[in-house]
Amino acid sequence: MSESLAELQHHIVSAGELKTVVRTMKMIAAANIAQYEQAVGALAVYHATVRHGLAVALRNEALPSFAHVSEQVGVVLFGTDQGLVGQFNDAVAEFASQTLATHSQVISWVVGERLSFRLAEILPAPASVLPVPGTLSAITALVGQLLTLMDNWLQSRPGTPLLVIYQHVLSKESFQPVVLRLLPLDEMWRNTLFVEPWPGKRTPELLGGMSALQALVREYLFVSLYRACAESLASENASRLIAMQRADKNIDEMLENLRRTRQRVRQSSIDEELFDVLAGFEVQMEGG
Repeated sequence: MSESLAELQHHIVSAGELKTVVRTMKMIAAANIAQYEQAVGALAVYHATVRHGLAVALRNEALPSFAHVSEQVGVVLFGTDQGLVGQFNDAVAEFASQTLATHSQVISWVVGERLSFRLAEILPAPASVLPVPGTLSAITALVGQLLTLMDNWLQSRPGTPLLVIYQHVLSKESFQPVVLRLLPLDEMWRNTLFVEPWPGKRTPELLGGMSALQALVREYLFVSLYRACAESLASENASRLIAMQRADKNIDEMLENLRRTRQRVRQSSIDEELFDVLAGFEVQMEGG
């Protein structure tokens, strides 16, 4: 019986240590979510500024209309290479399969090796697979690398859609895969710019012509991909936070069961000792 009590105590101590680890991971995930959400919020102002610049640059430009559904499409997909995130990559892959079903020719740039394995059943081999950035500061280098890898494709296919698929944050504990259409720069795309009110009383003039427009488009692509990556990382940590909350609850239930079992075993041990004492006392009384 003493060995059973010792084993139970060992399980209780181990569960307590595991609970400490889980709570630490919860705190890290929550802190990461706040960090990436702050980055997304800070980019919102810059993103709006770039869009206003594009509205000015495209105000008098004659843009083509790509009304037909293109068979070709380029897509950037953001996944995760970390564990304890549930069906994160599976959800992105399934959403991509539905979104890209109407396109017969897909070229993809995938962020996350595990996501690329999952996409192998759905899409042709990606043009590039890049590692998931581990920190906020690493996102800038990743996006710069993405734009460099896509540069030739972007220049040779001006009318081909460019999409981004990633997990969009709904709340600290909720997210869902979404698609963002970045290109082409057509009439429909420009109309979305003119819906937004101009922040000042006067509309500025663009200096620099096409070179300024190209710079604005590149900034637009950069900030859009940066936000998508930051939101994906925030969603990844939200998924981990949800998993750790479940684990924390399960550990609490396990600890409660272990403590009850230990109390029951201890009480049973005490009862047996009392019975032994009473039995010995009765034997002595009968012998006397």
